[in-house]
Amino acid sequence: MTNQDQLILIIEDEPEIAEILQMYLQHEGFKTEHVSNGRHGLQSWRQINPDLILLDIRIPGPDGLDILQTIRGVSNVPIIMLTALTDDINKLLSLRLGADDYIAKPFNPAELIARIRTVLRRSNKSVATDKLLRVGRLTINQDSYTALFIDDKGASQELPLTLTEFRLLVHFAQQPKRCFTRLDLIDACLPESDALDRVIDSHLSKLRRKLSDVGGSDLIQTVRGVGYRLFAE
Repeated sequence: MTNQDQLILIIEDEPEIAEILQMYLQHEGFKTEHVSNGRHGLQSWRQINPDLILLDIRIPGPDGLDILQTIRGVSNVPIIMLTALTDDINKLLSLRLGADDYIAKPFNPAELIARIRTVLRRSNKSVATDKLLRVGRLTINQDSYTALFIDDKGASQELPLTLTEFRLLVHFAQQPKRCFTRLDLIDACLPESDALDRVIDSHLSKLRRKLSDVGGSDLIQTVRGVGYRLFAE
């Protein structure tokens, strides 16, 4: 993946620092998105699914540590914390909460770019190993057979799925927005059974109900006369 394919979300409330970060990152070929407070930071993370987050600790609420905890509940997206030069306690706490790295202000732009590239390389290897799928507010880990959804309050909810429901969700998430027929879903998720259309409809109905329970009622959509698709902005 080239820099031009990688999007960095900057959550920083000091306009001068944010402007410097964007200037250097864009010069290196990265795409950037900037927000200035924690609430908008969480909204942007959910909407744009960035490749890396630069997260200031001391931002208007929720603060950087709260955001770090929220995101780490459902996602392994790389996060580099921006800290004050003397803020040693929060530096250590950030690492314990799952930050990939931290850099103190005022920072050396060349060092920051080098740290970002290192974290991205490490993350790319980790994602390949973990087999993570992220679609909107939904995160699926195929190694641990877990599916987490971020509800409207920013809290992560684990979906209590059966094996067949999990297979269906993975199949949808591998090609979001593609419409699958019932036969497609039976072949992919119930290959050893003699399932009929009404059987796959039953599994889908239960899956949709579980998604609805955590706030994802519109994730699986019916395409009349064709089948179903997973759709998340």
